[in-house]
Amino acid sequence: MSQKKFSHPNLALQWFYRRACVAIIVIVVLGLALGLDLGLTIGRDKGDSNDNEDDNGSGNDSEVPAPTISASPLPTPTGSLPWRPRVNDTWQIVLSSGLLLDKDATSVIPDVAVYDIDLFDNSKDTIDTLHRLGKKVICYFSGGSYESGRPDSADFKDDDMGKALDGWPDERWLKLGNENVRKIMKGRVELAKEKGCDGVDPDNVDGYQNENGLDLTADDSISFLTYLSNITTPLNLTVGLKNAGDIISNVLPIVHFSVNEQCVDESECDTFHAFIDAGKPVFHIEYPKGSGDRKAGLKKSVLDRYCSKVGAAKGRDGFSTVLKTMDLDGWVEYCDQDFYTTAVNRTDPEQRAV
Repeated sequence: MSQKKFSHPNLALQWFYRRACVAIIVIVVLGLALGLDLGLTIGRDKGDSNDNEDDNGSGNDSEVPAPTISASPLPTPTGSLPWRPRVNDTWQIVLSSGLLLDKDATSVIPDVAVYDIDLFDNSKDTIDTLHRLGKKVICYFSGGSYESGRPDSADFKDDDMGKALDGWPDERWLKLGNENVRKIMKGRVELAKEKGCDGVDPDNVDGYQNENGLDLTADDSISFLTYLSNITTPLNLTVGLKNAGDIISNVLPIVHFSVNEQCVDESECDTFHAFIDAGKPVFHIEYPKGSGDRKAGLKKSVLDRYCSKVGAAKGRDGFSTVLKTMDLDGWVEYCDQDFYTTAVNRTDPEQRAV
């Protein structure tokens, strides 16, 4: 029937049907193209979602993604410093209280090369005495957290501070880029110079790895360490990196040592070995269960775990390891099984030197 209808069309009717056919073909082609593009877009979106999961290690929102770092490795500062710690330097760290050390002391226990002590709790006389006894002194302060009870605590403003540190309710994370925070840290660095410290150990520069309430990033920490380097170098003070393994490659040129806590327990000593490769020491602390025994020290099995170079301790070779109590009091044990107690300014008789 249809063939009979179109067997002898006139020219107008032929033109009409030809245009209609062209229109139908265009519509079909466009529809196919749109459908294909939509399918590809959906497939791409799904693929991107999977890629994001892979980048984060998991699609589980409860896991913390690796920090995004946009900064390039920093240039090495020009000029020389009067002292730089060396790989395998022996050391002791005491932060719970100031050292109990007479001005005329003829020795200090233990007899190690470097003492890392609290900036505020120790006097210039104590530091001078350590120097007279042939020791180098690194002065500790918290660079990235507010602590109540410090001489300059009242100088911090509310908008400098974020959340409390997990496990340390009297400390709060600091906004590292705030002008007021940096001014206070400059004062601390200048105090270290006045007291005669050879270097500084600024703690808590890894706020970006924690729930800080300030949206801190790894780049914030890199910028802050750059600032510290710029103010310590002219004062002939070395400066260290405390933990913060994610930014080692960025800041390694401007810091002179690492202070690492628990890389064995965290199975990440390999990360911090970058310092050893660069000829810079890793002052390494572990907090084994049973630390602080002033009569017997730690069990050999415990020492084997933390002083090994394999298993969880892989990458620890070259580290200057100390085994301590969590409050970093005067007690210390070394991998050779020698243990000591440095005298500190406390009434507790167990804190006296042995």
